[in-house]
Amino acid sequence: QVQLVESGGGLVQAGGSLRLSCEASGRTFSYYNMAWFRQAPGKEREFEAAINWSGRSTVYADSVNGRFTISRDYAKNTVYLQMNSLKPEDTAVYYCAARTGDTVLPTRPASYDYWGQGTQVTVSS
Repeated sequence: QVQLVESGGGLVQAGGSLRLSCEASGRTFSYYNMAWFRQAPGKEREFEAAINWSGRSTVYADSVNGRFTISRDYAKNTVYLQMNSLKPEDTAVYYCAARTGDTVLPTRPASYDYWGQGTQVTVSS
């Protein structure tokens, strides 16, 4: 099993930036494909970005492509989500997720096995 703890959320003005972190503990970090999802009040959890176990492959939702960047640091067992040009509609709880590493980077929440507790991001207009 792997345990995930997110941090880095907060309040930011539109156009600003935040970097979210997700530290993993437990089984070897490099075994897992990692992803970020978000969930706004009254809405379903939606996919934002994913990175494969080797770090060589990434995928993004259309809504954040070009603004958000996912990366991972194996020495720190941490995956990051750099969020730039933030908009009020980016306001949500952001969740880190993991699944056993393979060639697939799914975008459905049900495809991921482990989840963090979430971190709130609020973007003011």
